Amino acid sequence: MDIQLLLLTIGVSFILAVIAAPLLIPLLRRMKFGQQVRDDGPQSHLKKTGTPTMGGVVILLAFTLTYLKFSAIKNTDFYVLLVATLGFGLIGFLDDYIKIVFKRSLGLTPRQKLFGQLFFAGLMCWLLIQNDHSTVIGIPGTSWSFDWTGWFYYPFIVIMMLAISNAVNFTDGLDGLLSGTSAIAFGAYAIIAIQASLPAAVCAAAMIGAVLGFLVYNAHPAKVFMGDTGSLGIGGAIGAIAIVTKSELLFLIIGGVFVIEMLSVVIQVVSFKTRGKRVFKMSPIHHHFELSGWSEWRVVITFWTVGLLLAGLGLYLSKGL
Repeated sequence: MDIQLLLLTIGVSFILAVIAAPLLIPLLRRMKFGQQVRDDGPQSHLKKTGTPTMGGVVILLAFTLTYLKFSAIKNTDFYVLLVATLGFGLIGFLDDYIKIVFKRSLGLTPRQKLFGQLFFAGLMCWLLIQNDHSTVIGIPGTSWSFDWTGWFYYPFIVIMMLAISNAVNFTDGLDGLLSGTSAIAFGAYAIIAIQASLPAAVCAAAMIGAVLGFLVYNAHPAKVFMGDTGSLGIGGAIGAIAIVTKSELLFLIIGGVFVIEMLSVVIQVVSFKTRGKRVFKMSPIHHHFELSGWSEWRVVITFWTVGLLLAGLGLYLSKGL
């Protein structure tokens, strides 16, 4: 019955996204909500200037309607997942809105964005504390675990949410890249969540349908971009699912593509500031491959494949949790 519920959730969310996107895209064009492309990036990206952005609204809308409809259990997990997804999505929406409407290329200031992320991550922690959420963390692929009793666990959760949401955000740089890799990660977590938390399984299923429906219009050449509205919302959802299913460290494997993307940025910044040299032609690393001569589609397919292999490995190791 749970499998049928998840398949129905995926299907309905997919249909909602497919229907909503062509209604939103013309509106975004009329409002001139167009993407601004970095001049220092791959030259092939310059033609994307003006492509409608903030399409993440479609993902969040399809997700929310489906999640509220099919999640029969309204427990703490349900509200944690809802707060994380819509809260981080709201931060992304404000960031996109400021960039476009007020012509501020950086959108929210780093301090404003950090405050928003800390607020919603803190709200998640408060909900988890009220429900006596387990502070035990399992080591993937083993029967080992350790208990971060007291307040050590919750700062870890906050840092984890900040890291995951930003790692996912870095991945959104090529047509269909994040839509595909996130669908794969949500697929793995949906399987894990069936036994751990039904609300998390339904959340993952609703996001699978939403991002795949969006991918119909986001695949190369993209007709719309998700913007930070979508990428931060997706990151919030993935982080929250990892937390409520007690597979916190497993994200390092299932979300390995996001981890690699973030590490490439950190390595690039540290190397340039300490040695004055760049390790990659451009970060995040997907741009490095583009500037090395790979086509955009080749980079995306390669990253999808890596994401699929890592998701499979994560599911295999989850048996030891």
